[in-house]
Amino acid sequence: MTAELVRGQNHTLPQTRLEIRVSAGTPVVAGATLGDEDGTVHGTEWVAHPGSPQLPGLEVSGQAAAEHRLAVDLDALPASVHRVTVLLALPTGVGGPVRFGAVASPFVAVTGLEGSEIATFTLTGLDTESAVTALELYRRQGAWKVRAVGQGYAGGLAAMLADQGLTQAAELAHSIQDAVARAMARSVAPPPPRTPDSDRVGHGTGPVPPSDGRRHPVAPPTATQPPEPLAEPITPPSAATTGGPINYAHPRRQASAPPPPPPAGPGHAARPVAGDATGWSMEERLYNQIWGMFEDLARTTAAYRSAVDFAESRMDQELDRSLSDPRNRIGGAGDRAREQARAKRDELTARAREVLDRDLAQLAAESAVVEPALPAAYAGWDNPVWHAYRVPMETPMALRIGDLHLPESPDLRIPLLVRLPLERGIWVDSGRTASEAAALMDTAQLRRLAMENAVAHAARLLAVYPADEFSVHVIDPAGSAAGALAPLVESGALAGPPAAGAGGVASVLAQLTRRVDLVQMAIRAGAADSLPPDLDTGEQLLIVNDFPHGFDDRAVTQLRYLADEGPSVGVHLLMVADREDAGAYGPVLDPLWRSLLRITPVADDHLADPWVGHAWTYEPLGMPPGSRVLEQVLARVAAARHPRRP
Repeated sequence: MTAELVRGQNHTLPQTRLEIRVSAGTPVVAGATLGDEDGTVHGTEWVAHPGSPQLPGLEVSGQAAAEHRLAVDLDALPASVHRVTVLLALPTGVGGPVRFGAVASPFVAVTGLEGSEIATFTLTGLDTESAVTALELYRRQGAWKVRAVGQGYAGGLAAMLADQGLTQAAELAHSIQDAVARAMARSVAPPPPRTPDSDRVGHGTGPVPPSDGRRHPVAPPTATQPPEPLAEPITPPSAATTGGPINYAHPRRQASAPPPPPPAGPGHAARPVAGDATGWSMEERLYNQIWGMFEDLARTTAAYRSAVDFAESRMDQELDRSLSDPRNRIGGAGDRAREQARAKRDELTARAREVLDRDLAQLAAESAVVEPALPAAYAGWDNPVWHAYRVPMETPMALRIGDLHLPESPDLRIPLLVRLPLERGIWVDSGRTASEAAALMDTAQLRRLAMENAVAHAARLLAVYPADEFSVHVIDPAGSAAGALAPLVESGALAGPPAAGAGGVASVLAQLTRRVDLVQMAIRAGAADSLPPDLDTGEQLLIVNDFPHGFDDRAVTQLRYLADEGPSVGVHLLMVADREDAGAYGPVLDPLWRSLLRITPVADDHLADPWVGHAWTYEPLGMPPGSRVLEQVLARVAAARHPRRP
């Protein structure tokens, strides 16, 4: 399975002969540096670049291009090399873009020689930078890993190379750009934009295009906990253009055209069709379509908010200009100026709202046909697909863990999907939040809802994995979650009874820590067949209730270890905790919280997308009133896991 990395995340490399593939919407310079244990580059001979594209164990492109393939043989690197850093830069002096914020987000993939993806990384959030450290391959305890970096440099190549300790950074950067300029005629042109109606909204870090009701190409982003809202300004509709040099097509999505929609009648928009995005299977097309809808909603809302801000700013400027003339401060001239300015403001706002309503209606129609067509892993609990549920033979691409919506369209819900296997743990926040729903509940009610929410997520995970390929463990130190855990316990779907008390906590943590250690050692040694026969190699989920109550320092350390190292070898955390309760541990737990995807048991607007920084309201998946779908699904899971059990 491909690991889709976010900035700062790492992943173990299963092999040493690799390709690093780079896709960008404009020609870029690709190179790599070799560093010692501290990451220091000791000389120009440690840098592979277009003027010197080959080093022992490393080969890069000899020119600027929109597509690159870098060849790496980690076993052939000099013994003193402990780090290979992949860098990208925009060519200078050739009339192209001068900052990454004006081009589509570059995409980098680490693959095997046969083309299978090991890890991918999309470099979002860039603005004035003209050079960026994309990722690094580094040696740790005899094994190689890849880390997503995404560190940009407004000072360009010279600043980047100097940051890695190269004393001749400025001279080398100048020679690299000279070599690129000489070879620019041979560079590969950026891929042309596809037909506007062919796919999705573009996912770039530049200005948001105006809402024109059309779809543009895009790759589906992975659902992770987005960063804090971006401070990048959004171009107002009056300044944005539908054409221009920026290609908003995501470089990863270039193949597998979707099936054509039915023809539209005269004067009517095309009728929405479920699965009209790119992909090799209906599941992948629906996955891409859902995230295309997410970006469509983000785009059209950003355009509306930008238009409203622009209208307000224009009104203020007109009022300032009018009232700066003393002759307009008395009599009716000032009143007329204010009325005219407000009328223009209202007209611009009304036009923007009209466009927003049109786009929202189109998205609502699409949602109405997509939602009933979703497979169980993507569907809400109220979808009839769960009544025909059967234990699957294969693991799906992703899992739905809630819905997202914006204040401008509270009734339009976009499914929030996370890729499988989970690449980070989940934290269900049982504490007080700033949301109105949380304010109306007491602490005990919030904790009960949080644990019920965690049980529902665990049930969905059990349901979408093949039998015996996913196990759930529970730590409930005080036994306070017996009621919420009843569906899991009574169905027999748990790997064992919930662990209680200090002894139970220590036993479960020791068991999972041992599994992580053994699997990691087997991977590093290339001896996966030598694992103990009693070791469960399937995916493991640990539900921890009411953390940190009942955890001593050793248990906390083990839990942090599982959060950091567990996902790469199939051990995942589902924490139910109030962060304020963990304050007694001080900052020692901050890395733990930052490594988890935070969700809430009630509606809360704490998620921000990495594109335009909207504050999205997260809505947990609710059970239909009086429904026993959860118990029915768990009963079928348990029957598949224990076929001989009566």
